[in-house]
Amino acid sequence: MRNEFAAAIERIGREDDKVVFLTGDLGYNALENVVGALGPRFINAGVAEQNMVGMAAGLAYRGYKVFCYSIAPFAVYRCLEQFRNDVCLHSMPVFIVGNGGGYGYGIMGSTHHAIEDLACLSGLQNVKTYIPAFADEVSPMLDQIVAEAGPAYLRLGVGGKTPDESPIAGTFKHIVRSDDAKGTIISLGPVTANVMTALQDESLAGRFDVFTAMNLPLDLPADLAEQWAGKPMLVVEEHVATGGLGQQLSTQLLSSGNAPARFISLTAQGYPNGLYGDQKYHQQQSGLDPANIARQLQSLVN
Repeated sequence: MRNEFAAAIERIGREDDKVVFLTGDLGYNALENVVGALGPRFINAGVAEQNMVGMAAGLAYRGYKVFCYSIAPFAVYRCLEQFRNDVCLHSMPVFIVGNGGGYGYGIMGSTHHAIEDLACLSGLQNVKTYIPAFADEVSPMLDQIVAEAGPAYLRLGVGGKTPDESPIAGTFKHIVRSDDAKGTIISLGPVTANVMTALQDESLAGRFDVFTAMNLPLDLPADLAEQWAGKPMLVVEEHVATGGLGQQLSTQLLSSGNAPARFISLTAQGYPNGLYGDQKYHQQQSGLDPANIARQLQSLVN
């Protein structure tokens, strides 16, 4: 997604001279095109994320639209107070971009993982988080972020291309449509690729509708809630359970009287054995791997 992000920022920066890009000393061999396009509007704020967000708030107050780019945990956790107080409470156009959401930075360990980021941010005032599952969603999401000009967080990972003809309803995209679906899968972010791999099992083919959630906090359309009511549901997210997709979704479904027949939520489990590995290793440890997703789906329909 980083290449798509860089291309979109270059385009947006050339179109709008009020766009400013701040980086926390990251982006080498990735953002040189952005440097060329924005010139003095590209600023390396150094390894000083709190200061970067404070600077962004000041620029936003003067009429600029400001991107703040870093590794996801550095962009979110280090400057949460500044983002809350300086940006969100004043509804400033400051957009945090976190690369490597979830376990994206793998073997670098827990300091480089962002598995609580959406819980931290989606509960703040006036903020909207964007979680692309596929690389081609990044550019239109950036257009929406700039157009809405409010506090935002874009969580980047590694994703392919959106399946063809994926209609959007509210914050959800319908990526697999089954004529006689026995259940519903809702996933968040690039871990959707593991869901798609699990569905290659012939015994599961055609038995599930698959949706991705693209934003938190959720905007759950009433017709979708009614469509999902009474059917088994599996939620898959590379994020802890508290404050994540499953928790937010279940609250809205229960509140609207549209409870699913069964509800299984697969989430990031932290570090069950105290060891670190690559992203696939941590997904397997949390049961977010294709094999376990397939087992959970079998349990829902058998």
